[in-house]
Amino acid sequence: MSANLTVLYHEAEKGYRRAQTDRERLHALKKMLATIPKHKGTDKLQADIKQKISKLNENIQHGGKGSKQHFRHHVDREGLLQIAMAGPPNTGKSQLLCTLTHAHPEIADYPYTTRTFLPGIMVFQNYHIQLVDLPAVSTDHMEIWVPEIIKNADAILIIIDLSRNDVLEQIETTLSLLKKEHIICSHEFRRANPYQPERYPPTMIVGNKSDTKPAPDNWQTIEELYRDSFQLCPISAKNNSNLAELQQQIVKLMNIIRVYSKPPGQDVEHDHPFIFTRGSTLLDFTQAVHHDFSKKLRYARVWGAGKFNGQRVNHDYILEDEDIVELHL
Repeated sequence: MSANLTVLYHEAEKGYRRAQTDRERLHALKKMLATIPKHKGTDKLQADIKQKISKLNENIQHGGKGSKQHFRHHVDREGLLQIAMAGPPNTGKSQLLCTLTHAHPEIADYPYTTRTFLPGIMVFQNYHIQLVDLPAVSTDHMEIWVPEIIKNADAILIIIDLSRNDVLEQIETTLSLLKKEHIICSHEFRRANPYQPERYPPTMIVGNKSDTKPAPDNWQTIEELYRDSFQLCPISAKNNSNLAELQQQIVKLMNIIRVYSKPPGQDVEHDHPFIFTRGSTLLDFTQAVHHDFSKKLRYARVWGAGKFNGQRVNHDYILEDEDIVELHL
């Protein structure tokens, strides 16, 4: 059986080859394991990756060559992508995780309730995305391992409290503390130089407690100052307000699309979409389905928004979200 490795898997594999430290290799291997198709054709490869992860974990825990002594925590990856939830204390990160996933964090109305990380899987439109609740990013106290988890995530949600009058300070303090840890927040994905410590994760500012009285004015101020720099989304995690929009914005932030395979003469495989970064081409799809198909492909037919059913396309066709592709060899 063919492995049918995806574009995201190959990107993670390139990251593994470029890695300079055990920590970077571990991060890349976990991303490879999360994005590899799960079927009999990849069983051996999955076992090999898991063995490498186990050896690296042991090496890091015992302070082996290339590891860093302060690295004590890591989050096992599940789902397609991993998103870190960061921000000041008591802004509702744990409540949001509980609302969007099946995780059950401790929730209380006092600061620093969260003492360790807690992951949960958000399922939205065939996307399985891991959210990670973290202790506060704060000048008063921040766990030394928190920046490492944020740095290794694919994106960041900065959660702030719209019921308070210091919303700008909440944002700027968080951005500043992350910058000191070489985490440069951006509104879009930027490819980092693997030889430099800086990371540029795409970042969204999420204004929680939007149902409180001060929230509308505070949010207007945020929009005026940050709408050109970050994606923004106001919500109420407690009252489930605007959460569907937040999920849509998360997918937009990650710049990913779903593409469905339709073998000639058969039904569409809706339960198992291929996931690509936006801008990927038909050639990327053929390589994901089978590494030999790109050489044998004559043409493809595509069903989707803005095109007639079964429209014929060539290798350089740019894939769009929810395209249905039928390959002809």
